[in-house]
Amino acid sequence: MKKKLKELAEFVGGTVAGDGEVEISGVASIDDAETGQITFIANPKYLRKLTETRASAIIVSNKVTAADRPLICTVDPQLAFTKILTLFFAKPYQPKGIDPHAWISPSVQFGKDITIYPYVYIGDRCRIEDRVILYPGVCVGEDSVIGEDSVLHPNVTLYSGSIIGKKVILHSGVVIGADGFGYVKDGKKNVKIPQVGKVIIEDDVEVGANSTIDRAALGATIIRRGVKIDNLVQVAHGVEIGEDSIIVAQVGIAGSTKIGKNVILAGQVGVIDHLEIGDNVMVGPQSGVGQNLPPNQIFTGTPVIPHRDYLRVATTFPKLPEMRRTLTDIENRMRKIEERLSIKEKEK
Repeated sequence: MKKKLKELAEFVGGTVAGDGEVEISGVASIDDAETGQITFIANPKYLRKLTETRASAIIVSNKVTAADRPLICTVDPQLAFTKILTLFFAKPYQPKGIDPHAWISPSVQFGKDITIYPYVYIGDRCRIEDRVILYPGVCVGEDSVIGEDSVLHPNVTLYSGSIIGKKVILHSGVVIGADGFGYVKDGKKNVKIPQVGKVIIEDDVEVGANSTIDRAALGATIIRRGVKIDNLVQVAHGVEIGEDSIIVAQVGIAGSTKIGKNVILAGQVGVIDHLEIGDNVMVGPQSGVGQNLPPNQIFTGTPVIPHRDYLRVATTFPKLPEMRRTLTDIENRMRKIEERLSIKEKEK
């Protein structure tokens, strides 16, 4: 594929500075780009590389208006680059049909232009909609639904009754709808609470490799539209994650917690059960969330506190040994003063 620079600028809503007739045949990073390729600079500290890169054109912010080679000037260079990267690397979908080595219940309903690879299992009464791709080893339990243009990579497991929306991507090893971890004590014995709910994943959700989303005990575990979940994440029974939220690797969310829209939970955050996290909240890495969090704030630490407070606390940590020595010295001095005063009091 080849595109003129002015065509790419129009595609991403940017403007050209320089020769818009330059032909672009590929994309690359700022350091690896060669003639014929386009790259981008999002961080101003890398603007020095404008003169170092071998790229034929560069995507930059609107604040950059001149360089020794053609530019696409845009509000968000990284977003523009992402769109162009997708344009060059997206392959037209070519359905492969149903492989004879797949096991499919006669009661399954299929849409058009699907691709079912070998060794896929699809149980009774499932519905697989248009242009769905199921890679080898996918298991779809009975009464499940997979929406249009969704992709399930190798060895994904959907337990029975799972509802998957449109344009959902589930990476290898994802498990949707396993039983929630629910038990009640009968003396010393652990009695399992039946998990009879389901999982609903709405449109345009992506779930990373080996992540797990458990079915609810009652009702549904719900992942709302546009949520992006990284690898190795655990979402427990009855959790609801709001639209466009980002859940980073190794996060664990305990049961019945409600997470708002556009929330970011950084790596290894732990959230206890039955909490509410407001819209637009950000929680820093390795934080422990043990209370409800109001919207539109940043939190860090275990237990979490407002991020600015955490920074003040963090600057104190290295000084603790010195502060301890100072307090011990003050304590010793006070003891000596008290002893002297006691002696003088007795002499009176």
